[in-house]
Amino acid sequence: MVGYDPKAKCVSTLEAAAAGSAAGLVNRVFVSPLDVIKIRFQLQIEQLSSRNPLAKYHGILQAARRILREEGLFAFWKGHVPAQFLSVGYGAVQFMVFESLTKLVHNVTSYNARDSFVHFVCGGLAACTATVAVQPVDTLRTRFAAQGEPKIYHSLRHAVVTMYRTEGLWTFYRGLTPTIIAVFPYAGLQFSFYNTFQQFSEWVIPAEGKKAGNVKNLVCGSCAGIISKTLTYPFDLFKKRLQVGGFEQARAAFGQVRTYRGLLDCVRQITREEGPGGFFKGLSPSLLKAAVSTGLIFFWYELFCSLLCTLKSTDITKKRS
Repeated sequence: MVGYDPKAKCVSTLEAAAAGSAAGLVNRVFVSPLDVIKIRFQLQIEQLSSRNPLAKYHGILQAARRILREEGLFAFWKGHVPAQFLSVGYGAVQFMVFESLTKLVHNVTSYNARDSFVHFVCGGLAACTATVAVQPVDTLRTRFAAQGEPKIYHSLRHAVVTMYRTEGLWTFYRGLTPTIIAVFPYAGLQFSFYNTFQQFSEWVIPAEGKKAGNVKNLVCGSCAGIISKTLTYPFDLFKKRLQVGGFEQARAAFGQVRTYRGLLDCVRQITREEGPGGFFKGLSPSLLKAAVSTGLIFFWYELFCSLLCTLKSTDITKKRS
């Protein structure tokens, strides 16, 4: 049900937006702890190793225990309000634009709207559109997840006012360049691989085994998330490093801090000081998050679309009777 299907005209563009936003909202609750750990790893200059005495974090379980001990359980949902705005807005725009683009391809070109290449291009464009729309909220979410104790920002309103007054409007779009560079192939690969795995599963799984469609959606989404995240991960790290620029005082408790003049300077400094492995800091929680997040987002989206279709069918039946 992901993407326009002329054989199953069930979900409208607005309904796709509603299903996408609902999927993003539910999904965010589950993946927030992994996201916080991933961001902490990405922003740590020191090597992620227990052999480095200066490293605050060096493993997923160790980081989880330390965050829990030092900051409490709710630290895993730091920045949850802006993160929810991010997830709801991103999900709505992404799936709405994706459904619209695949429908446009079907109506004005000779390409098959169910083709994996079409899903790659439309998925990438949809994600770029959604990214530009929610980038300020993403920056706020990163700042909240990154800050330690004592807090620099006490509320969402305080963060917005402080950042605008001290750093200007453009600070809300820090890291946009690597984000756009990364999000097109990342989201494109997500949609493309999800479509490919779905088609493969329809070929492999016999008809009587297709009743477990929700499980299949979850597995296909998880596999698509792992592959796409691995291939595009360094750009996500660059984005996080750039988003906390001008926020160094809140990072002092976590170890060394760096100031980057832009994307190329960020790449140069990481290469020089942290080596090639520096580009993949936080990859393990990120892959775990990608598997869970992508699997669940497609799972919830397909589920909510199915519910909307069922409700529409019920209404039509009642009107006819």
